[in-house]
Amino acid sequence: MVYSRNRPLPDSRPTHTTPRTTALVTDASPEIMALRALDTEAIPALHARYLVELYRYAAYRTGDPQLAEDLASEVLVRLLEAVRVGKGPATSLRGWLMGTASHLVNDHYRRAYGRPTEVLTENLRSDAPEVSAQAEQNERQADVRRALLRLTPEQQHVLSLRFGSGLSLEETALRMDRSANAIKALQFRALAGLRRELEARQT
Repeated sequence: MVYSRNRPLPDSRPTHTTPRTTALVTDASPEIMALRALDTEAIPALHARYLVELYRYAAYRTGDPQLAEDLASEVLVRLLEAVRVGKGPATSLRGWLMGTASHLVNDHYRRAYGRPTEVLTENLRSDAPEVSAQAEQNERQADVRRALLRLTPEQQHVLSLRFGSGLSLEETALRMDRSANAIKALQFRALAGLRRELEARQT
């Protein structure tokens, strides 16, 4: 059969196609799956694996060991509460934990900002050398914490992960879902900003 130029050619595609089905894929780790199932062995393992890292993060941000311990424990409590109601981490458990720790530290500073938290006991002489040295150290640490609060949340987070939790560039990049080069640049800006804030307080 001959077709004219104006007549369309027959469609060579099949007239009937089977609908494509898409498999449901989950990126949840076995750790998250066990946690969602409230596995009795998963919860103690969770504490053993993450409590120290959370504590170091909070201690770097607050400079208060007791507060850091309380905040680290609160993060894990909130995780279990979230999981019980069907919420919590979807893919990155550590990322969820560190993000929650960051929020708790920020909430603490919003509530306590400007309130004095360190008081010398009455039986200590203010002119004693060890008391004076401790007071100076406390003041320097307080200056650093106040300067840290002037940074952006991302800058605070990267410094806390790098120097509080002691993570490498690659580990920090994984936690913050960025490249190692991006983390290096963010860290550089954060340290520069911290230095400017500290210098401004000394003038």
